[in-house]
Amino acid sequence: MAEIFSAERTVLAWLRTEAALARAQAGAGVISEADARAIEAACVPGTVDLSRLWSEAVNVGYPILPLVRMIAAALPDGPNGRVHYGATTQDIMDTGLALQMGEALDHLGALLAAFGDALARMVAEHAGTVIAARTHAQQAVPTTFGAKMAVLLAEVARQRDRVRDAARQVRVVSLFGAGGTSAAMGERSSEVRRQVARLLGLRTTEVPWHVARDGVAAFGVTCASLAATAARFAREVVDLSRTEVGEVREAGGHHRGASSTMPQKANPIGCEAVIGMSGTAGALSSGLFRAMEAGHERAAGEWQVEWYVVPLLAELAAGALATAAEVAAGLRVYPEVMRANLGAEGGLIMAEAYMMRLAPALGRERAHDLVYKAAHDARERGRALADALRDVAGPEDLASLGELPIPPESYVGDAEAICAAALDAWRSDAATDETRTSDGWSNDE
Repeated sequence: MAEIFSAERTVLAWLRTEAALARAQAGAGVISEADARAIEAACVPGTVDLSRLWSEAVNVGYPILPLVRMIAAALPDGPNGRVHYGATTQDIMDTGLALQMGEALDHLGALLAAFGDALARMVAEHAGTVIAARTHAQQAVPTTFGAKMAVLLAEVARQRDRVRDAARQVRVVSLFGAGGTSAAMGERSSEVRRQVARLLGLRTTEVPWHVARDGVAAFGVTCASLAATAARFAREVVDLSRTEVGEVREAGGHHRGASSTMPQKANPIGCEAVIGMSGTAGALSSGLFRAMEAGHERAAGEWQVEWYVVPLLAELAAGALATAAEVAAGLRVYPEVMRANLGAEGGLIMAEAYMMRLAPALGRERAHDLVYKAAHDARERGRALADALRDVAGPEDLASLGELPIPPESYVGDAEAICAAALDAWRSDAATDETRTSDGWSNDE
C-alpha cells in the first residue's frame, strides 16, 4: 500500500492522466494527433526531476505547474504548448488520486478475501465446538466457536460489498477546469472527459467534484471500517486468550510475544498491532469530514488534509487486514478448555435452558423466578445449578426437565445452521465476484 501511494507512483498517475488527456483531445479534434503522440511520449518518469518537482511545488503550493513545465520542456515547439490543455491542477491530481484509490481498494479487497477465507476455515472446522457465549463479559448461554466466527465472517462479507461500493464511488475522472465549468476545454469537453475516463479505466461524470469530497471520505471511512472489523476479531482473540480463559492463542514462535523480563510471556502481539492500527485509523478518518467542508469552487486548505490522511488510512487498513488474516490462519483453538470453562460456575450457563424447559408447564415468569432463586443459591454456596434447583423446586415442578444436568451441547440452537449459512454466503459471493470487473461496474456506468 505504501508503494501504491509512493511519490513515484503518485507522479506516474499524474503523467498517465496528462497523457490520456492529450490522446483524448486528439481524438476529439482539440489538438493534433502528432502533438498528442509527442506529449504521450514525454509523459514518462524520466522526464520528471523529483527533487526539483517537490522543491518547486513548495513554492507554488501544488506540484502540477512544475510537472507540466517539465513535460513541456521535453517537447519541441508546437506540442509543448498543448500540454495540460484546458485542464486545471486539481483535475490532474484528483484523477490520479482516483486511480490510486481504486488500486488501493483492489488490494484491500484481496486482503479482505484472505481474512475471510481464514475465518471460513474456522467456521467449518468448529461449527460444533461448544463454547460459552458471553454477554457483558460474563458467561451467558452455550454457543459454538464456529457460530461465533460465523458472525464475523458475515461482517467480512458485508465489508466486501462496501469495498465494491467505495471502488465505484472513487473511480471517477475529474476534468472540469478552473471553475468547474469546462470553459477552457470548449464544446468538446464532455467528449474529451469521456475518452480520458475510458483510457484510464474510470467512470465519467457530467458534474464536477473539485469540492465535493464525499467519495474520498467514503474511501477513508471504508478503510477505517475494515480496520475496525479486523480489530473486533483481534479483541475477541485477546479476550479468549486471557490466562484465566485460555480458549485460543496466537500461533507461537521463538520469542514471539516475549517479555524482556517475564520469561513465561507469549503476548498476543499480532492482535495488539491490529487494535492499534484500527484505533489510529478511526481517529484519522474524522479528518476527511473536515475536508468535506471545502467552500466555493476550490478548497482553501481542506484539500490538503487528504494528502496526509488518505495514504495513511489505506496503509493502516491494509496492515490491520493482513495481520488479522495471519492471526486467523495460525490461531490455536483449544476445544477441551472451552468445554471445561462451560462448568466454571457449576452449570449456571444452563440457567436459560432450564427456564425454557420449565416454561411450558409453569409459565415463563414462574420458571424464571425458580431458576433465578436456584442460580443465586448455587453461586452463594458454590453448588451446581442442577442440585440447587432440586432444592428450590418440588418434584412436580421439575417433572418436565427430564434427566439433570442438561448438557451444554443440547442447547446451542441454530449454531450449525448459522455456520452453514455464513459459509454459503461467503463462498457463493466469492464465486460471483470472479465474474465481475475489479470494482463490479463497467466503465460506461
